[in-house]
Amino acid sequence: MIALFLALLGGFVFTVFSTPFLIRWLRANSVGQRIRDDGPTEHPHVAKVGTPTMGGITLVLGAFVGYAFAHIRRGSFKFSTSGLLLVALILGCMVIGFLDDYLGIKHERNLGLRKRGKLIGQLGVAFVFAYLAVHWAGVSTKLSFTHEFNIDLHEWGFIALAVAMIMATTNAANLTDGLDGLLSGTSVLVFGVYAIIAFWEFRHYGTFRHDGRMLVYPYTVLPAHALDLMAVAAAMVGGCTGFLWWNAAPARIFMGDTGSMAIGGGMAGLALLTHTQLLLPILAGLCLIETLSVIAQVISFRGFGRRVLRMSPIHHHFELLGWPETTVTVRFWVFAGACAVLGLGLFYADFLRIPGVTN
Repeated sequence: MIALFLALLGGFVFTVFSTPFLIRWLRANSVGQRIRDDGPTEHPHVAKVGTPTMGGITLVLGAFVGYAFAHIRRGSFKFSTSGLLLVALILGCMVIGFLDDYLGIKHERNLGLRKRGKLIGQLGVAFVFAYLAVHWAGVSTKLSFTHEFNIDLHEWGFIALAVAMIMATTNAANLTDGLDGLLSGTSVLVFGVYAIIAFWEFRHYGTFRHDGRMLVYPYTVLPAHALDLMAVAAAMVGGCTGFLWWNAAPARIFMGDTGSMAIGGGMAGLALLTHTQLLLPILAGLCLIETLSVIAQVISFRGFGRRVLRMSPIHHHFELLGWPETTVTVRFWVFAGACAVLGLGLFYADFLRIPGVTN
């Protein structure tokens, strides 16, 4: 628990105190947010043009500082292949997002990397992570919800699932990042639950005795790996919380694709490395709804010539209905919190069904 506190504290302190320096540097160099050229001029975010962006740099760096800070205590708490691999995934996704933001600012439009370039980058990062997860970190290739099913995807099936999850979650997080503080606040909840799940897997690994019999916990994550994943998740909580201090409405800085893609990669990586792949859509339920709203809008408009929403993603729909931005954000946080609690409750409910654990 001390390591969890150190990771969270380190991530928060670094991010909350370093972000103002980044804001001043970005303003001095005119690095500000752009909007879509074809977007509606009445959209409330038109007024936010020029707000410094790429703030995800301090968010991710803060998380890395927190992760390293968690390991300063001597003892059994050590770096693991799973933890380092997750950090590498977050960094890789951040680099793709940074290039997207940088090119968009350089060309003075809200378009950065071309779709093909972004797709190739995401595929490359996701594939390397998935391959190393199997061959270096030794992750199980069985499909899992809160613990493994007897469905083995084998090497290439797991790699295909991992690539799809990483690409879907990074883009879902990017779509959710549309209001001041919306994604950063939501991420605190999701990463917080993953810190609890990883710690739970650390504490309940291997066998236990019940009524003279030796029973086996269903969690297959090695204790050292689970504890290290907890540190990464807690550090991301700290980084997101520190960034939220400056990103809350009215935002002094935006995270940009630099931060949103790193956050999405971190969520997907934690789901894969803690063996809770099928639990992720519940824990990150808000990101799922945001993505489905865009898909529904595209299908409806292209197929039937009608829009189901005034504007997608869905948070903009409620803005155009007249809801203040802070109202949309807080209500969406409430929904995200309900999803996080539901996911954690399902995880714990499955634990209680293990024979002998409640006796």
